[in-house]
Amino acid sequence: MNKLDDIIGQNEIVDKYLSMIEQKTNVKKRYIALGLAGILCLWLYAGVMASLVCNIIGFAYPAYKTVKAIESNDKDDDTEWLMYWVVFSAFSCAEFFSDILLSWFPFYFLGKCIFLIWCMAPTSYNGSRIIYSKLIRPFVLRHENQIDGALGKAMGNAKTMFNSAKEEANKAVAEATSEVVKNALSGDDKKQE
Repeated sequence: MNKLDDIIGQNEIVDKYLSMIEQKTNVKKRYIALGLAGILCLWLYAGVMASLVCNIIGFAYPAYKTVKAIESNDKDDDTEWLMYWVVFSAFSCAEFFSDILLSWFPFYFLGKCIFLIWCMAPTSYNGSRIIYSKLIRPFVLRHENQIDGALGKAMGNAKTMFNSAKEEANKAVAEATSEVVKNALSGDDKKQE
């Protein structure tokens, strides 16, 4: 329970609101936090907008902390949150293919929420650091040349498609302008007759 008190005390906003509730209800902050966590767990289990709640938890706090990290002079916190977003993105891509099946399991969103909280936990053994260093980084380093080649080819193809589309748009504008001028001139000829 002392560890929970320490965690609550580390976050000024959470501590402030839990202190306000504690003063009004005479219930200790730790029990309020546990009660709210229990309600959240039941909510995620029940499935009523559980996907939205889980995604907000996985996005809102990390986005806020990322902005604060960007604005700070310390670059170590930038790296920490970059690792989180790489893991979050990889998980989101994997989830796209498995979500249809996994969302039918009763504790899926609760498990997903716990996973995302573990990934953003302010500890040295958080999920982002472990997953990034053990899975993602080695994979990218092993396949870096192939990935760079594929990205270069995709960028070249995208540039070619963009240039083709631009040429076609310019042709269409020129033809439309020519047609408008032609129709305008033929209309003037008919007025003069």
